[in-house]
Amino acid sequence: MALLSLLVSKPSRKASILSLASHLIPIILSSPFSSRCTTSTFPLPSQSPPVPKKRPFDIPVHGKTWQDPYHWMRNAKDPEFVDYLNQENSYAQAFMADTHNLQRTLLEEMKNRLPTKISTPPERWGLWSYYQYIPEGKEYPVLCRTLETEESGWLKTLLDYAKGHFGMEQILLDWNQISEQYGYVHVGTCRVSPDHNFLAYTLDITGNEQFILQVKDLKDGYIVARSQVDGVVSLAWAQDSTTLFYTVSDENQRPYRVVFTKLGSNEIHDVPVFTESNSSFCVDITNTKDGKFITVNSNSRTSSEEGIHLVHFAFLSHDIFISVFVMLRLTSYAVYLQVYVIDATNPLDGLQKVRERVSGVRYFLEHHYGVFYILTNAPLSESEDQSDRNYYLAQCQVEDIQSSDWQNFILPSEDMSIQDMDIFNGHLVLLVDKKGLPALCSVNLPIKFNSVNQLEIENLDPWFFPCLRIYMPAVIVDYNMSERTFSIVQQEKVGDISGGCGSCSLAYELDTPEHLDPLNDKEKNNQNIELQRWKDFSGAYCCKRKEVISHDGVKVPLTILYSQKAWQRGQSPGLLEGYGAYGEILDKSWCSDRLSLLDRGWVLAFADVRGGGGHSLWHKYGSGLNKCNSIYDFISCGNYLVSEGYVHRDRLGAMGFSAGGLLVGAAINMSPNLFRAAILKVPFLDVCNTLLDPSLPLTILDYEEFGNPQIQSQFESILCYSPYDNIPHDSCLPSMLVTASFNDSRVGVWEAAKWVARIRDIACSHCSCSVILKTNMAGGHFGEGGCYSQCEETAYDYAFLMKTIGDLNDNK
Repeated sequence: MALLSLLVSKPSRKASILSLASHLIPIILSSPFSSRCTTSTFPLPSQSPPVPKKRPFDIPVHGKTWQDPYHWMRNAKDPEFVDYLNQENSYAQAFMADTHNLQRTLLEEMKNRLPTKISTPPERWGLWSYYQYIPEGKEYPVLCRTLETEESGWLKTLLDYAKGHFGMEQILLDWNQISEQYGYVHVGTCRVSPDHNFLAYTLDITGNEQFILQVKDLKDGYIVARSQVDGVVSLAWAQDSTTLFYTVSDENQRPYRVVFTKLGSNEIHDVPVFTESNSSFCVDITNTKDGKFITVNSNSRTSSEEGIHLVHFAFLSHDIFISVFVMLRLTSYAVYLQVYVIDATNPLDGLQKVRERVSGVRYFLEHHYGVFYILTNAPLSESEDQSDRNYYLAQCQVEDIQSSDWQNFILPSEDMSIQDMDIFNGHLVLLVDKKGLPALCSVNLPIKFNSVNQLEIENLDPWFFPCLRIYMPAVIVDYNMSERTFSIVQQEKVGDISGGCGSCSLAYELDTPEHLDPLNDKEKNNQNIELQRWKDFSGAYCCKRKEVISHDGVKVPLTILYSQKAWQRGQSPGLLEGYGAYGEILDKSWCSDRLSLLDRGWVLAFADVRGGGGHSLWHKYGSGLNKCNSIYDFISCGNYLVSEGYVHRDRLGAMGFSAGGLLVGAAINMSPNLFRAAILKVPFLDVCNTLLDPSLPLTILDYEEFGNPQIQSQFESILCYSPYDNIPHDSCLPSMLVTASFNDSRVGVWEAAKWVARIRDIACSHCSCSVILKTNMAGGHFGEGGCYSQCEETAYDYAFLMKTIGDLNDNK
């Protein structure tokens, strides 16, 4: 977890219309795989799966009317629905009863690989070092700090005495205590005040993501009176450390209003600053890196999934070092964006609008010594194609932010596009796409340029950070941008490795160009030892990046991972994962749990289908009327794994989370013989019906992602791929584990329930017995979240796959 991204704000961003139903048929008919019942190779429980009741319900749209006999499940409080979920849980338990020993084995493997101490390295901010760790035997982290004064002698002693710490650990927030009190914990946002005296955080204790704002006085440890507010999403402190800005949500969980409160004042409390009346827009606030300004962003799209910025730039405002979590996943971007700024030193002076809102134009601001640096895709000329704009950097003086006199000074080149930026003391850091691969580079500030001659990154003497190249355990690296050197701060230790590399703890390589020259001989030798260990371990596991040709000739990135020792060409089972929505890059970061599959000969593959993150048009060509592209891409990647011999033709599984469940569900409908089993976790499956109900949370916000079914052309597009509406009649479908959470406010619990009920109703009756629904009756969209409970959940998932697909070691 990126620690200081919890404590201080940092903005981040990211990003052939198809014919409809007539083009789905060739995909299904051209599948080269045989059709047979999926349950022929494993036992079923003696009890029959539950059969929910049907209730007539007509859905009339655009002159068409159809029946939805399971629409009644939309009322999650209906006692009959709750009873049905409990029956399904009982059936799932019976189905998985013969895997209990396997689950225990897998769980022990996963626990044994966990490091004895799970922690983040201390990150210095001012006089304090902040860090997190998970206490031994506990599920959740503890946020702590220690005082790290630079003074020495009597002054240090006096300061320590005055603070009363003497370097002792101070616990700021203990997730475990909250969980023990309420049974559930999800901390959304944490922000420490600039003077380090207050901690503002948002807390969900039910799983429905209705976050409560709390402010803790770190001097005495008590919650500040009158600070608790419901429905808070984002936070930002003013420089005075008593003025706190926050956003609140409406009844549809849309953050729509910015409010500020003054701690310790009875006169100023909860004063609205900005309200977004357009129901298609969400409001977010954040601080610039130096804390001098607060930005208010009104976006027409926010990600429906929680964006985790795994490229983490630590907030060290007076230092030249940065810490980097080196696996990359960028968050989604807004199609319409309006940005305002607030002077954090004079927070009551009001908002300044940056520029008028323009369709498709986005701005992201940072501040450095009186200059705003703006990452934008605004057209550089009137003739520029609006649909094909890349990001570039502009700058302006603070006093000119509302003028049109911005200087466009860093442009993308043919081989390099700009994806994101961050600013440090004297350095501009750019995340770029360099010939299709992500890279980080640093450019010295200030930049001398001529406003007439705009520059490309290559003209600025950029230093490209040594980057990690393949699937790997987590590593945290400090880069000294002035000396252009790096050091490893922390690396994940992975125990109980059976991949043929002994007790090595790492599984990756590092590009090590000439930039290491400034190291002395001893440091160079230490680095070489570490690099050799990484290479020894990487020899045990192979990670390949392939490009798969999709239905329309587009090349789709596919990452393939397997054990050099255990994998068998043409015989191994495999699991293909995808997401393909909201401009999100599929998370391919290291997870030691996956070794339990890899060491049993499994192939793990990750399909970066259209609709997810990538170049500027990758999201566009897999969303809205183009959504079927992402499904075709996923099917193409599955066919590639089989045709190239990575996976046995009858042993391929699929997995999708949330909107990724839509991807997998639709792919199963279109090509039911391709997959042997599938796991759909809190899946978005009843797409058409959900988008037809604007009263549901997030529905209106999702119109830009999937389309608005009130518009006939978009309705027809959605209806042609909506998983719930396209289950093939009497067809043999894969075995499926479908999970749901009762308190899920993002994807209603009824979506998974309706999908399973309809499969049992109209698909092959024998195959549908191997479709199980497991509902968490207390949790939310992201489950329980503790480290051990996550291992238990993963062990259950893997046991399901091994039962329904099998592995190369007889499920040992």
